[in-house]
Amino acid sequence: MAEKMMLIPGRSSKQGTSLNKGKLKEEYLEVTSTLEMNKDDMDKMGLVDGDKVRMWNEIGETIVSCIGKKPEDLSAGLLFIPYGPPSSQLMASDTAGTGMPLSKHMMVEIEKVK
Repeated sequence: MAEKMMLIPGRSSKQGTSLNKGKLKEEYLEVTSTLEMNKDDMDKMGLVDGDKVRMWNEIGETIVSCIGKKPEDLSAGLLFIPYGPPSSQLMASDTAGTGMPLSKHMMVEIEKVK
C-alpha cells in the first residue's frame, strides 16, 4: 500500500564529490538514485536498506533505492534525495523566475517495488 510523504530534494556533500568524477559515472548515478527515509517509516512499510521504491506525483514517477536514517536525523514522513535525474522526474518546469524548479516541498506517494 502506498504512503504519502513529503520529498525534499537537495544538495549533499557526497553528491558534490561524486560530481567531480562526472554525471554519467556510476558513483554519481548511485548517489542521486538513493532515497533517505526515516527508519521507522521504512519498518512500517516493510523496507530494508537497498530495497527499491517507486515514488510518484502529478508530474511524474521514478524508481530508486532507499536507505534508513535515524529518526533524530530525518523526521517521520519526510524523504530526502540528492538532486539528479530521479528527482527531476518529479519536478514541474515552473521556476517562479528563479531558474530552479520548485522542489522543497513535494508531496509524493511511495511504495515498495515488488
